Amino acid sequence: MKQIQLNNGVSIPQLGYGVFQIDDLAQCGQGVRNALQTGYRLIDTTACYGNEAAVGRAIAKSGVPREDIFISSKVWIQDTGYKKTMASFQKTLDNLQSTILNNERVLI
Repeated sequence: MKQIQLNNGVSIPQLGYGVFQIDDLAQCGQGVRNALQTGYRLIDTTACYGNEAAVGRAIAKSGVPREDIFISSKVWIQDTGYKKTMASFQKTLDNLQSTILNNERVLI
């Protein structure tokens, strides 16, 4: 997959798979597994989609090393402020079964 370099020096896959409005968690997981099997290495999610845990399970079952997958997420508006943001990050990491978000190891 072709990569592009962001202004901060981080490389990100040019194409990604998003899980917005996939309410059926089994369908979400299957979609993520299919995307990874097809060659996608960027998965876009967020807690407000309600399917982060399905994304995390799919990634864990995919056989693709976690370090090879760029997961993008967002902080929901009600989670702004240092403490709420850090708690939001931790919940996202727990849901995704990961310590890496946006290809950076997150230390909380």
